Amino acid sequence: MTHNSRRDFLRAGSLGFLGMGLPGYLSAAPASNAKVKSVILFWLEGGPSHIDTWDPKANSNFKPMNTNVPGIQISELLPKMAKKMDKFALIRSMHTRGNDHPQATHYVITGHEINPAMQFPSIGSMLTKELGPRNAVPPHVLVPKWNSGRQYEDYFRAAFLGGDYDPMCIPDPSKPDFQVTDLSLPKTVSQAAVDSRSAFLKAVDRKYRALHATAEHSDMDAFSAQAMKMIMTPAVRDAFDLSKESDKTKERYGKDSIGQSCLLARRLVEAGSVFVTAAGYHGTSWDTHSDNDKSHRDKLCPPLDRTLVTLVEDLEERGLLDSTLVIAMGEFGRTPHINPALGRDHWPNCWSLALAGGGIKTGQAIGTSDERGANVTSRVVSMGDLYASVYKLMGVDWTKEIMSPIGRPIKLSLIHISEPTRLRRISYAVFCLK
Repeated sequence: MTHNSRRDFLRAGSLGFLGMGLPGYLSAAPASNAKVKSVILFWLEGGPSHIDTWDPKANSNFKPMNTNVPGIQISELLPKMAKKMDKFALIRSMHTRGNDHPQATHYVITGHEINPAMQFPSIGSMLTKELGPRNAVPPHVLVPKWNSGRQYEDYFRAAFLGGDYDPMCIPDPSKPDFQVTDLSLPKTVSQAAVDSRSAFLKAVDRKYRALHATAEHSDMDAFSAQAMKMIMTPAVRDAFDLSKESDKTKERYGKDSIGQSCLLARRLVEAGSVFVTAAGYHGTSWDTHSDNDKSHRDKLCPPLDRTLVTLVEDLEERGLLDSTLVIAMGEFGRTPHINPALGRDHWPNCWSLALAGGGIKTGQAIGTSDERGANVTSRVVSMGDLYASVYKLMGVDWTKEIMSPIGRPIKLSLIHISEPTRLRRISYAVFCLK
């Protein structure tokens, strides 16, 4: 009998109000002893223009700005970040796959190109499987969930690893009515009722097991126990409760979806989450096919500059920066030329991202691009290179292979195959080592 059929059976026992869908967010893998415990992915949906942000060029209408690290300049659109460049590492030589958003997003989030015969797990799901939960908090969270365009949300899921490693997708925390219903008992349900219903579950299980004795029960017992622990643990509910934060802190991050998603991400990694995607840019996408300069200047870069710097500062103030790796990126960059609509189009050939925390060497810019930001001129970096770094930092064997349901071995990290073997073997280390 499948897991789904058993869940249906449990719901027949009136357990749905206990939030028993929560076991889908949980796993039972051993935790890592690595220093880095969590990742926050600050997702810049649509793809920022690298030459107008982290790799300024003469073909940008924005001036390059000196930073507090001699020799590193970024766009004048990011003045707060320029003052904190010593806390960041830039990769200016990303080279990835996919000329359109679906293909590029899948590649960047999974490290694999789209294959009609195979759906690949996201990096967050892979880490969740390898590391397992800490405390009772959901290990893998995506905030906010997509209200439309669910195709993109699917790329952040676990694919053949199973629903146990899917992200917990929650609503926009900047909305006045924000709440995570899966972590709250209805007001009409008391603790005594929960205890009574748990006893009922055991009675139902005894009857069910007599009819269908399978090996899956031991896993389901663990998941159900963890789900119950989440529901009944005040600290877990508190992690999602932004009312615990002062107005000053909320203002510092920004009271929009971008800022509040990152604030919630900080609360979650502080409580024990392994991988949190802060995707507040849903409604203000970086897909600037028209009015690129106006959008970057007026709408996109100000909240990026404000929120990214605040997140890093807040993590450091709380002693969490070394144990939390922050990745700020989209799915590709933008073209070096301006199109007739005054926009920039998709450009995976060469683009930039920013890293902070995680014990990495900061105050550096890795890789270079040509004078127009069109092509990589040194140190090509693939998603496999980046993800090998992430796995290494978190104590996971990045050379490991897992077996798909069809018997196909899947590598955790696909290192860039065009580089010499020696460089491929050490390419991840530059991000990891002081």
